[in-house]
Amino acid sequence: MSAGMVQGRNARYRVLWRYALLIAVAVVFIFPVVFMVVSSLKPDLQLLRDTGSVRAFLPVGDISLDNYVNAFKRAPIGRFVYNSVLVTGLTVVFGLFFNSLAGFAFAKLRWRGRAIVLSVVIATLIVPFETIAVPLLMLVNTLPWLGPEGLTFGWLDSYRVQIVPFIADALSIFLFVQFFKDLPDEIIEAARIDGASWWQVYLRVIVPLSGPVFATAAILKFLAMYNMYLWPLMVAQGETYRPVMVGLQYFFQLNVAWGEVMAYLSLITVPVLVFYLLLQRAFIESIAASGVKG
Repeated sequence: MSAGMVQGRNARYRVLWRYALLIAVAVVFIFPVVFMVVSSLKPDLQLLRDTGSVRAFLPVGDISLDNYVNAFKRAPIGRFVYNSVLVTGLTVVFGLFFNSLAGFAFAKLRWRGRAIVLSVVIATLIVPFETIAVPLLMLVNTLPWLGPEGLTFGWLDSYRVQIVPFIADALSIFLFVQFFKDLPDEIIEAARIDGASWWQVYLRVIVPLSGPVFATAAILKFLAMYNMYLWPLMVAQGETYRPVMVGLQYFFQLNVAWGEVMAYLSLITVPVLVFYLLLQRAFIESIAASGVKG
């Protein structure tokens, strides 16, 4: 057997082992999702009995959709999902726009104090949200708002109180700055020579080249907002504005039905999985190409 054939065979073995390892890791990560979905189809007694064996991951036994029906009876799941999708979607859209503008200003514009301001913005990443939750609550409770009912004070029990405080995001700004810095200044200078304004440079030059970082920032912002619990619990006092994470507490009152809990978790996980699958290619490209180069 020639040396070339041996090397080719070894290369194939390495590829097979690599794929086997990746499949094993994927199976480990997907087990909780499989357990959650399968458990949502079982009655409580069978669910608890099966957790000690491999049957916990198999749709066997008394399988039905009763837990989903009962979950919708126990809590207004449709309203919770709508609230979470609306709040998360608007926060992501406005956040991408304003944070990318800020990133563009920090990365490509020249102005006095830019480095200091950027350092302050990045420093806010180390401040836990819990330390500012109470002062922020006191602030939004006194802010004015002009709506159909006229001028009112206080933002509690509304969508805006869950959206506006989280549009600006230091992590997103940092990602945009790092990505925009790697874009060649020559294309911006060429656009400026052709008479483009800074606004036109941002829209027609920067944005079309920045799909990966937009996808990365969108995924990270989506996950953070969709999984938020403490702030909505503090400001959403009625069912009308409560998101899915706050709605989870409905299933731990009085008698806990674990099958219904699993059904609820399965329902609220679907939007996250769909969103990630839609943007995963751009997310991976961003990590590989721009990543977090500094």
